Amino acid sequence: MSESRLPDLRPVPPGGPVSITDADADVRGPDKDVLREELSDLRERIADVQEAFHADGRHALLAVFQGRDASGKDGTIGAVFKGVNPQGVRVTAFRQPTAEELAHDFLWRVHHAVPPRGTIGLFNRSHYEDVLVVRVNELVPRSAWEDRYQRINDFERHLAASGVVIVKFFLHISREEQRVRLIERLDDPRKNWKFNAGDLAERARWDAYTEAYEAALARCSTVEAPWYVVPADRNTVRNVLVARTVLAALERLEPAFPPATPEALELRATIR
Repeated sequence: MSESRLPDLRPVPPGGPVSITDADADVRGPDKDVLREELSDLRERIADVQEAFHADGRHALLAVFQGRDASGKDGTIGAVFKGVNPQGVRVTAFRQPTAEELAHDFLWRVHHAVPPRGTIGLFNRSHYEDVLVVRVNELVPRSAWEDRYQRINDFERHLAASGVVIVKFFLHISREEQRVRLIERLDDPRKNWKFNAGDLAERARWDAYTEAYEAALARCSTVEAPWYVVPADRNTVRNVLVARTVLAALERLEPAFPPATPEALELRATIR
């Protein structure tokens, strides 16, 4: 099927100034039914290429999902990767560090979760919490978190040189849309468990988080590990844009099923 008239995501230019506003969070696409049809097609294509990617085993794909509370990280992962072979996918949710994790450098727990070759790794939050939550809540001195941008870039460059393809998505919602979604969490019994009173404290620091996200996007979008700002006020638009980007990253690798070895083919005659 042909794609909807919705512009593809473009990576944040390395080192460039970044400004994110509420107006950027709401992009109107085609009718929802058109977008759902495109998403269904994209999911089938992702599932097909993932089979070859898993068997090929030359690369890993790491997709990082960051965003404010209620921006749809869980929903995006579920919508885009529905139907892929679970053997080749790992999802890691980074919550408040444990005592053991705090006893190591801030990247220690992240490196443990990096996907092996042949695998798609999905980070629900990530090492960027250490220049977002840590910065906004002043959990360490400025001198500590200021140093982390370059350490993150070095870490991601090392992963890229080791065969890990990295795409990073900032799911960008507006302040009003977040308000609506937080209320929905209280109104819908199926979503009550997602509500956390701490979300309101974080919401009160909206401007500080905006500055922190802009700094992370500007300083850590690189050729090896680009950031993409995803307008996320509309779920169907968000999901299609992420799915297109993931599929393009996989297809650029041109994964192929490894052929049988001559020794294996010779065993054909022995199979009874």
